[in-house]
Amino acid sequence: MADNLMLLTDKILNQFSELILLSVLFILVSTLIRRQDIFKNYKEVIQSTFFNLGCILINLAVMLPIIQYSQEFLLDYIPQYLTGLWTNLNELLVIVIAVFAGDFIGYWRHRFEHSRLLWPSHATHHSDEHMTWLTLERFHPINFLSTFVIDTTFLILLGFPPYAVIANRLFRHYYGYFIHADIPWRSRFLEKIFVSPTMHRWHHAKESAAHNTNFATVFSIFDRMFGTHRIPSQCNVPLGVSHKLGKGLLAQMIYPFKPSSYRRYPKHSNRKGNDSEEVVLQKLEN
Repeated sequence: MADNLMLLTDKILNQFSELILLSVLFILVSTLIRRQDIFKNYKEVIQSTFFNLGCILINLAVMLPIIQYSQEFLLDYIPQYLTGLWTNLNELLVIVIAVFAGDFIGYWRHRFEHSRLLWPSHATHHSDEHMTWLTLERFHPINFLSTFVIDTTFLILLGFPPYAVIANRLFRHYYGYFIHADIPWRSRFLEKIFVSPTMHRWHHAKESAAHNTNFATVFSIFDRMFGTHRIPSQCNVPLGVSHKLGKGLLAQMIYPFKPSSYRRYPKHSNRKGNDSEEVVLQKLEN
């Protein structure tokens, strides 16, 4: 018991040490790009940051041990008949292919999270109205676990070796910090292939026209292929969700366990003038 507590404490300290370094990096980048605008809504951003840090602590304490055991279990069941596909390839090439495949899997997993079944747990991630790089960590434990299980299981079923599975997870995780950052940066050329902070910010927009758009983490080509790509301009519209999840961290942790959360699922519009999220919610509640 004491050893487990010490191990958990070390992981928490390592996690927060890493976050301190990342915060310095993103503050410097934001200052160079946004300058005086970096202090806009700073009170709300600080409040959101504490919420996100609370999510990190909960997931480290509750979900991380489960994920570690799950990862060890899953990696023991890599199909041997598929491992031969990757053993003769350069390791760097295998990692690149794994990241590409992982983002394709993550794209469809993300779309699934916007369904009635998984939205109540995924809504916590979208509830941040002042999105920063740390919003990446704003995950309900159920969503935290489902993301890992779906992404990792499918990569393992494809026979990717452990080093490629782990590399995919790390690369897409750190790239996720970048696309959640409050940096109004975009490149029309690079956006043809990669997701930018502006593109992902539109995914978090509150307006109904933004729903069901921009699901990919790394490669925007998946959104282009499946008709979910949308960047009308720089994203300066309100962020968050229109329906109430409850005030505070505890309320949002409880939200997915309430049957009413599934009845109030906001059916997203298809950007062709369908009912807005608020209208659909009213219809579901009546």
